[in-house]
Amino acid sequence: MSLMTARVFKLEQPSAEALVEGARAGDLKAKEALFRRYVTMVSGMAFRLLGDDHELEDIVQETFVAAFAGLHKLESAAAFSTWLGAIVTGRTISVIRKRRLLRRLGIGPRQAIDLERILAPNAPPDVAAELSAIYRAIEAMPTRERVVLVLRRVEQFSFDEIVQQTGWSLATVKRRLVRAEGYLVEPPARSRSRGER
Repeated sequence: MSLMTARVFKLEQPSAEALVEGARAGDLKAKEALFRRYVTMVSGMAFRLLGDDHELEDIVQETFVAAFAGLHKLESAAAFSTWLGAIVTGRTISVIRKRRLLRRLGIGPRQAIDLERILAPNAPPDVAAELSAIYRAIEAMPTRERVVLVLRRVEQFSFDEIVQQTGWSLATVKRRLVRAEGYLVEPPARSRSRGER
């Protein structure tokens, strides 16, 4: 493909705003194009918040179903990706909370983190041990702290983006991040996570 052809092809790609407007009008091809454009972002964010999980596909699917059903509520078509991120964050928070409740009631299984899927095969044993400890600490964190830590340190979101994703105040986000980073130094006691919100 020549440089000129690549430029023309790139110009023919519809903008996210045009796709959102098309999807609002009921265009199935626009919905499919939005799905294809953002499915990697949504599944990646869900994976980093939840870990490798049998419910990941369900969360991704529910996110897009909710987004397409609620397109009439989206004020600015340009904000679609941020809005979609907020939906996947909310869905993932719900799954984390539901699981913790089921575990407390003795009905939910405890899922171990599959480090083999996360670590490079040639990772040194000390790195593997450190990552294992970090993931155990993250798993033990209260939901809000876990979400803020992953959005800030893994997704590299700004504080304003985290506020948009979660709907929490800036002060709450900053406070939760400080707590989460403290938990990495000293993981939360089991009794502390009972007061989780």
